[in-house]
Amino acid sequence: MRLSQSLSTVAAATLMATGLALSGAAPASADPLPGQLFAPYFEAWNGDSPAALSSQSGAKDLTLAFLQTPAAGSCEVDWNGDSTTPVSPAVYGDDIRAMRARGGDVIPSFGGYAADHDGTELADGCTDVNQIAAAYEHVITTYGVTRLDLDTEDNSLSNTAGIDRRNKAIKLVEDWAARTGRIVRFSYTLPTTATGLAASGLAVLQNAVSNGARIDVVNIMTFDYWIGTTQDMAADTVSAANGLHDQLAALYPHRSSAQLWRTVGVTEMIGIDDFGSAETFTTADATSVRDWAAGKGIGELSFWALQRDNGGCVGTAGSNTCSGIAQDTWYFTKKFASFARRGY
Repeated sequence: MRLSQSLSTVAAATLMATGLALSGAAPASADPLPGQLFAPYFEAWNGDSPAALSSQSGAKDLTLAFLQTPAAGSCEVDWNGDSTTPVSPAVYGDDIRAMRARGGDVIPSFGGYAADHDGTELADGCTDVNQIAAAYEHVITTYGVTRLDLDTEDNSLSNTAGIDRRNKAIKLVEDWAARTGRIVRFSYTLPTTATGLAASGLAVLQNAVSNGARIDVVNIMTFDYWIGTTQDMAADTVSAANGLHDQLAALYPHRSSAQLWRTVGVTEMIGIDDFGSAETFTTADATSVRDWAAGKGIGELSFWALQRDNGGCVGTAGSNTCSGIAQDTWYFTKKFASFARRGY
């Protein structure tokens, strides 16, 4: 699509012909999302309405997970890689309009563990950088969003060709946004150790720097350490983020400490994570982490996942539908919601 002409031209013509732009979308030159963002992940595969759960929980902003290709090698993306839920105003369009009417917005997220594991992550399988960029731009113009999240883990961390293609595509999209007067921000969501990014995650960012791709938030998944010992999850969050801050300082030496902290994002897995009860993010941890995050002025606070924010399966590890601990429904959402501050 971008091989012979700018996608911005193609996209504009397509939008006028098909009416893909969502009414109520934010102006291209304005970022409707907070500078201190709280946007928990929403599991997009189970038929729930993001607008309904946003209203019920009080989470104004959501990260919609995930966009992936229907087959390895494809350059098209659908929600959950399912062609029956394409990138279209007919899929989530009404939800996004409703959320915006209440002062919220969404962040589409590409990748995720399943896609990164089986090769259906866009940049891992699609070998054409221009088509990868075109897919990003299609999501941006279809939903009128200002941010995209790239969840990069598992096999995607060792796919060096995919890493390079992804970052080259980010650069193309950022150049397109600058030409067309849009604000577009990218976040990388990466696994972490309890002391900062592992070498594989750091290499993703180093490649971004070498390609001139601006990364606005580095969102570390402060869970699933698989160390084999009982963890203090709040303390591990702080130590992991401190380590990331220092790593970012080496990558971006001209940014102030406050700017580096604004580049830091943290995503918890509320309750019992996949490792088991030794890695349990408790209700008390939520208070500690929220207060620390607000004090540091980090850029993003999130958790996996909105549909887990209830106490419906006490003792169960890694469920997609409940936290595994005794809690009030929406406890973590309500605790973290006060973190958000509008204005970038």
